[in-house]
Amino acid sequence: GGALKKMLPPFQMGVGGKVGSGRQWMSWISLDDVINGLKIVIQNPNISGPVNFVSPNPVRNAEFTKALGHVLSRPTFFPVPSFVARTAFGEMADALLLTSQRVEPKVLTDAGYKFQYPKIDEALSHILK
Repeated sequence: GGALKKMLPPFQMGVGGKVGSGRQWMSWISLDDVINGLKIVIQNPNISGPVNFVSPNPVRNAEFTKALGHVLSRPTFFPVPSFVARTAFGEMADALLLTSQRVEPKVLTDAGYKFQYPKIDEALSHILK
């Protein structure tokens, strides 16, 4: 779901590339880590307040692009200018692709949670293969 679902078709066709400058931070997490993280939160009475469900290793868009191309064995030569991203993805382009967000999972890591897929290449390989 999310941005990956919409980003996948161009990458699968070999016309994917970094979005905008490619320097924006992307916080991400695998579904497996969301589910296991939720179990930790539910089972731990000492956890309260907001919890960031994100990987401990945010990546820049260019790094995400390279990892996705590698996992799919496709080139990533074609950058997507910001205006094209906004046309294709609408409001989601700014919210998920063009805005830099470097979020860390402090509550989860402080609770001792060990991520099953802490690296983007591992997570994408698991999801897409």
